[in-house]
Amino acid sequence: MRRTVIASFLIALVAMTASAQAPLKKVYDESINPLRQIDQAVGKAKSEGKFVVCQLGGNWCPWCLRFADFISSDTTISQVVEENFVYIHVNYNPRKQEGEEKLQQAKRVLQRLNNPARFGFPVFVVLDSEGKVLHIQDSSFLEEGKSYNREKVLRFLKNWTPKAVAQ
Repeated sequence: MRRTVIASFLIALVAMTASAQAPLKKVYDESINPLRQIDQAVGKAKSEGKFVVCQLGGNWCPWCLRFADFISSDTTISQVVEENFVYIHVNYNPRKQEGEEKLQQAKRVLQRLNNPARFGFPVFVVLDSEGKVLHIQDSSFLEEGKSYNREKVLRFLKNWTPKAVAQ
């Protein structure tokens, strides 16, 4: 009897934990050329008077997916992003099994964005409307527990808007 109660409790605990940790939405399109994606975002930013934020990482990175979920679920952050940035998820996948072409492409992405991988993933690169790297943001300074700190994220974004940089 006692074993049955303990087993039932453990099964219920595992079930609650599993349901509380719903899988995060994959936001990186692994089929597109990330260099072309960056160039298209810069073109769009230029025509709209915005900057570009490149969130470099991949669907393999839980912190990358957490950040995407975090900013999309906060209306204030979403509004700051929408008004000031073309926000893109730049897939970085330097796996050898993807082939030499993909490895070289990953290397060119890092060169294009001033080697942001030194900060870990995700890493955020702010580009101006001409495609020049203005800022590389280490995401660890935005983290809090198993998520992100709302005030720190807002501060980062607001400090790198076109208006803030122009002042």
